[in-house]
Amino acid sequence: MRSVLEFKHISKYFPGVKALDDVSFQAFGGEVLAFLGENGAGKSTLLKTLNGDYQPTSGEYLLDGEQKHFRSPHEAIQEGISIIYQERQILLELSVAENIYLGRMPANSLGVIDTRKANHMAQEIINDFGLPIRPTTKVKDLSIAYQQMVEIMKAYSRENLRVICFDEPTASLSDAEIDSLFAIIKKLRDEGKIVIYVSHRMAEIRRIADKVAIFKDGRYVATVKTGEVTDEELVRMMVGRDLGDIFSGLDRNKKIGDVLLEVKNVSSDLVRPVSFELHRGEILGFSGLVGAGRTEVMRAIIGADKMKGGEVLLEGKPIHSRSPYEAMKNGIVLVPEDRKLQGILSNLSVSGNINISMLDKNANALGVISSKKEDEVAAHGIEEFRIKTPSPEKKIVELSGGNQQKCIVARWIATEPKVLILDEPTKGIDVGAKAEFYAMICEFAKRGLGVILISSELPEIIGLSDRIIVMRDRAVAGEVMREDATEDKLLSLGMIGEE
Repeated sequence: MRSVLEFKHISKYFPGVKALDDVSFQAFGGEVLAFLGENGAGKSTLLKTLNGDYQPTSGEYLLDGEQKHFRSPHEAIQEGISIIYQERQILLELSVAENIYLGRMPANSLGVIDTRKANHMAQEIINDFGLPIRPTTKVKDLSIAYQQMVEIMKAYSRENLRVICFDEPTASLSDAEIDSLFAIIKKLRDEGKIVIYVSHRMAEIRRIADKVAIFKDGRYVATVKTGEVTDEELVRMMVGRDLGDIFSGLDRNKKIGDVLLEVKNVSSDLVRPVSFELHRGEILGFSGLVGAGRTEVMRAIIGADKMKGGEVLLEGKPIHSRSPYEAMKNGIVLVPEDRKLQGILSNLSVSGNINISMLDKNANALGVISSKKEDEVAAHGIEEFRIKTPSPEKKIVELSGGNQQKCIVARWIATEPKVLILDEPTKGIDVGAKAEFYAMICEFAKRGLGVILISSELPEIIGLSDRIIVMRDRAVAGEVMREDATEDKLLSLGMIGEE
């Protein structure tokens, strides 16, 4: 009998978000099952509920017919379930052997850790995997790929391993390193383990997966055999939503002007050379899957990451921003995706957050900040962006996510930028707030700003953008005009590439 992991009616709700909706299907031992779906389809959330990171709102898991409920990843590990995330779960200062047997180091009869035995045991696993590394090497001295192999070996070393899941494991690996990883995944499959592989990369799924489970909007769609469907059919199963009425009433800018921003072969350590143009009054969408490089190219443009090559021209004049502050002075601002870590200043008020980028403008010749000017800027931002707050002095963390995001936008608009970059601006906010943001974005374009919109929501990127650039593997995969844009076309470009 093959091992079987059964997902039964799994739902997971967060405030205002239904991340998983009545998900039911099975995964079998001796097979690699790929999870495929758009960003936000629920793939990683499902793994986190299996792993005990999240508790499901409803539903249950059955492993070989036995009901399981894990309150922590530690409990999942004890039952033979391991998840390999993109973020490393290893201790860099420890050796390979110490990481593999962390918390389970062998000891002698006196209870003293037996390092020699641990190294010997680790070497046997390394030999099984055919890796050119030593058990005594510190993990920090290994490549990213081999660090990931150490995580896999840690899971493999557990005698009770039954289920192993990989969440976007190849994001930072070379082709040769991917080959090594796939050889190990096939070894685990051939040993009868249940292997789940989450990826957006169609070519990888073709190479490694026996079956594909498809998700859309938090729901399970179907499981298909990899060789029985085309890439286009898989993409079609992932989409199919209409855009709804939320975009139909928008007052769009109908007078797009001349070229405002030129990006010529800009590259960094995280993105290959990228070129594009942005016009005055244009909303330029950037589409692509996780790891495609959309955010990274913007970070290079504003100086958050160091540019390795290329050139940025604003209004025909070369500019070089060595920091986001210099970019702001040059007229380019970025509203970041992670508002909690990179956007809001949680200890400050609404007024403090809106005014933080205006300290020099609000100060007199002696450097003394005018509270009157700050009050005026805050009042204008609250009124213009309809920020719901009882007072400008209210702590920003006490506002809803949508109102926090409005404060961040108000902050940057107060600097009177020429180019506004919005990275996932509606992430985690409700439908009503989204409608307000859509109207706001169109208004910015009508004022003559150049707007760059990064979004993982295909209806949003199609419904708002005048033109869409699709990125794949940290480079531009293609460009689509609004009138030609469909979800199928954008996903195909982002996953398969230009034909």
